[in-house]
Amino acid sequence: MLKEKSIFPVTNQRPERVLTFLITSIEGICLLARYQPTIALEACKNTPRISIINKQCLGGKLKTMEMDIDGASKPKDEKACEQEKEKGKQIVALLVGAPASGKSTFCENVMRASSRPWVRICQDTINNGKAGSKPLCLKSAAASLKEGKSVFIDRCNLGKDQRVDFVKLGGSEVEVHAVVLDLPAKLCISRIAKRTGHEGNLQGGKAAAVVNRMLQNKELPKLSEGFSRITFCRNETDVETAVNTYAAVGPLDTLSHGCFGQKDPSAKTQLGILKFLKRPHETDTQDSVPSQPTEGNSQCGKTQETVSSSSGMANQKIKVSEDPVPGSISQDDSDVPTLAFPSISTADFQFNLEKASDIIVQKVEEFMDKLGNAKLVLVDLTERSKILSLVRAKAAEKNIDSKRFFTFVGDICQLYTKGGLRCNVIANAANWRLKPGGGGVNAAIFNAAGAALEAATMDRAKSLHPGNALVVPLPSTSPLYYKEGVTHVIHVLGPNMNPNRPNCLDNDYIKGCKVLEDAYSSLFKGFLSVANTQVSFPSSGSISSGPSKLKEDTSGTKTNSWAPCLQALYNIAMQPEKHNKQVLEASDDLVVINDMYPKAKRHLLVLARIKGLDCLADVRKEHLHLLKTMHEVGLRWTNKFLGEDASLVIRLGYHSIPSMRQLHLHVISQDFDSKCLKHKKHWNSFTTAFFRDSVDVIEEVNNHGKATILDDNKLLSMELRCHRCRSAHPNIPRLKSHISNCQDPFPAELQKKGRLVPVHTNSDIDP
Repeated sequence: MLKEKSIFPVTNQRPERVLTFLITSIEGICLLARYQPTIALEACKNTPRISIINKQCLGGKLKTMEMDIDGASKPKDEKACEQEKEKGKQIVALLVGAPASGKSTFCENVMRASSRPWVRICQDTINNGKAGSKPLCLKSAAASLKEGKSVFIDRCNLGKDQRVDFVKLGGSEVEVHAVVLDLPAKLCISRIAKRTGHEGNLQGGKAAAVVNRMLQNKELPKLSEGFSRITFCRNETDVETAVNTYAAVGPLDTLSHGCFGQKDPSAKTQLGILKFLKRPHETDTQDSVPSQPTEGNSQCGKTQETVSSSSGMANQKIKVSEDPVPGSISQDDSDVPTLAFPSISTADFQFNLEKASDIIVQKVEEFMDKLGNAKLVLVDLTERSKILSLVRAKAAEKNIDSKRFFTFVGDICQLYTKGGLRCNVIANAANWRLKPGGGGVNAAIFNAAGAALEAATMDRAKSLHPGNALVVPLPSTSPLYYKEGVTHVIHVLGPNMNPNRPNCLDNDYIKGCKVLEDAYSSLFKGFLSVANTQVSFPSSGSISSGPSKLKEDTSGTKTNSWAPCLQALYNIAMQPEKHNKQVLEASDDLVVINDMYPKAKRHLLVLARIKGLDCLADVRKEHLHLLKTMHEVGLRWTNKFLGEDASLVIRLGYHSIPSMRQLHLHVISQDFDSKCLKHKKHWNSFTTAFFRDSVDVIEEVNNHGKATILDDNKLLSMELRCHRCRSAHPNIPRLKSHISNCQDPFPAELQKKGRLVPVHTNSDIDP
């Protein structure tokens, strides 16, 4: 063993000079501590150049080491060597959170108190104090790591695709952490409202819409992305704890690996900020379904001679019965979007069960955070199903919430009537021709759904490629709709490993696994599109009661399932006699009412009275006469309004995607002088291509059998522009002030074909 001063002859310098050099920085003290901990500790105690917090950090961590004759460290065993290698790794810490969640403040508080050299890389200021780009952040982070510093990545990082390049910065000497500031949306918006002089200029009213969009698409980070540690902060107390944790990490310290602070691994993102600001009457079907946090993580139990109940509880089961099981589903679950799906490609296509089960669990886990409170159910006919047992076991290993994903033994075509499980969407393991037959699930579903499903499918596509899915709204005349409550069937085509069937992959499982992954991704994305627009099942009275006596549409393109708060127009159209105070005119075909929240001086609705005709997407050529009748009635009321006020200009049309159930024609004056017009989406729903003029709809249905639907939320979020002169305005009050004085003529396109009615006129459309 060498004495403490043995290091000095090795350096060929006088001990005093070496010591003076080493204690000028924390890096020097750390280097000295590696070889001569006693001297380093003494220097740390007596040298004013080292900060108090650095002294405390080093004082608690310095260890005496054995030295060989050359002054090099000699660990006692391999384990000690490995532990030594872990010491002092650099850290790339990604801050994950919405604007105003406190990312920059977190970094500043840690850097102020930490003995570890940190660099904060902020995309808002990286370009010489101005906003920069992701590549610029990556370049700066790599440079800082080369200098031996740890790095905070201060940007939102709310999507996996936004994090993946930063995770790649990790390596044998660099750990990658995520700090998730998942604070309540209300807190973020209140902070934004109070902001002044923000680095990225994200402050005030415009920030609410930005944060809302971010929260709607947020993906919480997972260890599988490549993180060694993830810390979740749900409130300000959690944030303070995380700050203290990282501030205490010295240059030689490491933090434990794993997930910390995640109360509910299955929880989706919070409600968007604009979501909780809505009043009940402003609910819009374009908005995503809000997530509902679940409690507990009970694992799926084995199923023997019973099937799991629809609540998803492992210990709650019901016996298979030939008769419906009333009350087997709680009222709370009856409106939860639920997808029942068979195992794709493992039956007729003979795909390997182990590989298939891995892919099912992988894709379920991937989509869980995106599905809100929706449920996924894997269904098979027999309780001895190997695929069910494999998936149950692997889902339990992944701690996937068994209330939101579980297995079920039963006939996928009779889940409600024989199993008590309501699923508004079922998946079909289809063939490439999208035709009935072939046996198995495909034949069973087409047979149970009747001719309506085949007609609706052919209306959408003639064939399907492996790895893809096709969402088909189920007409309300289908027995699956009115008996089982199924509103959509999603056809899915997976890979074929059966040499006796077309397009066999000849055991090429590299390609086969990729195709099967794509198939489940397409299936779940299709279900997500349904869950995000439809939030309830057909009413309980409609199930098992057969088709309604009222006229039905047999080839609709949108489900008839709507939340109770969106049923007001439907209720008036079906029973106008119960709404005498609201009804202005009624006939066998239509009802006329004033809009309850008018967006102009004159704004009324002409409602169709055909059940199953919920929106413009449901319209077909057989409804052409009804559309013309609605238009003529709208013109008659237009003439009445013009007789009362000749200065009015009236427009008749439909929203591409309505916010309320039941097809209705808007008759609206173009002054837009109303206190109820408050939001950008209100304005854009009447002044962009989202609003379909009645004359154009009639022409398209007459020529093509259906209307063009512009289902694009970007139209509703476009900048505010005057509908006359097309000038841009920052907010609704400024826009209203402008349009009250704007005398420019309307765009030439609007003045064609009778789209605007400035004077008394008769319909120019042949009845």
